[in-house]
Amino acid sequence: MPVKIRLSRHGRKKNPYYHIVVADSRAPRDGRYIERIGSYNPLTNPATIELNFDRALDWLQKGAQPTDTCRAILSYKGVLYKNHLLIGVKKGAITMEQAEAKFDTWLKEKEGKIKAKIDFVENSNAKRNNERLEAEAKVREARAQAVAKKRAAEAEKEAKKSSENSAQNAVEADADTEAGSSEE
Repeated sequence: MPVKIRLSRHGRKKNPYYHIVVADSRAPRDGRYIERIGSYNPLTNPATIELNFDRALDWLQKGAQPTDTCRAILSYKGVLYKNHLLIGVKKGAITMEQAEAKFDTWLKEKEGKIKAKIDFVENSNAKRNNERLEAEAKVREARAQAVAKKRAAEAEKEAKKSSENSAQNAVEADADTEAGSSEE
């Protein structure tokens, strides 16, 4: 029975997540499987991968063939590298202690890279938010200045109207007093 390590799609439309399963290669994609060994969510940044490391390694040693995507996931988590080192131990090329030391150093480097990516994503999100807030503040300031100019222009018009009205009232008052004095 040919056994594959592959993804089984779940979730809803445009919001997928996957189970990493060991299944008979003749079974349907989302159908019957032998064992579920993890999950994969590609929508997060970086992608969230939960994997039962020991079970995945055991299935690889039994001869299960991963699909291309699962091969990338297993490589990312270090299962393929650990399998490679164990094959070297089996052949006598290295000792088990050397294999463990190599794997531990690789794991520490990988964790550092993942941490750096998470920090970069968080910093870029914070930077993008700050830039957006600054742009909104500039727009808000420009709108406030435009409103202030408009109000100043309206106040100036009101002042002109009131001064014209007062001047016209004064002229009319003068004319009335002159008319009143000429009538006498």
